[in-house]
Amino acid sequence: MIRTLSLAAALAALSSVPAAAFLADNGLQVRAMSDGTIHVMPSPGQGPAESWCAVGDYVISRGLPTNTRIWRLSEPPRRQGEGVRFGLSPEGAASRTGLFILGSKDASLSAIHARTLCRPRLPF
Repeated sequence: MIRTLSLAAALAALSSVPAAAFLADNGLQVRAMSDGTIHVMPSPGQGPAESWCAVGDYVISRGLPTNTRIWRLSEPPRRQGEGVRFGLSPEGAASRTGLFILGSKDASLSAIHARTLCRPRLPF
């Protein structure tokens, strides 16, 4: 019951932010959608790890606990020109994360696990 209330509060907090894009540390844009989902906008060469990095960075930057579960909602693989949708609930989850993870049983990662997939930007 408490977990359900916490999840509902987290979804409400994320969906109440303005529609302006959040720029993740890896340079990808992330938007909170009105339906409570989180959309990582498309970018050339974007792989699953980059998408997970961006959504993990977004969730943690919004003040949610690092152990918050994030589910991939878009079925992998991502097609060219498409973003990736995520949610904080398993409802409508994809069949897998799009990553190779031993022992993975669903399409979710903790926010901190997702954030650890970030690679430092190379200075150009």
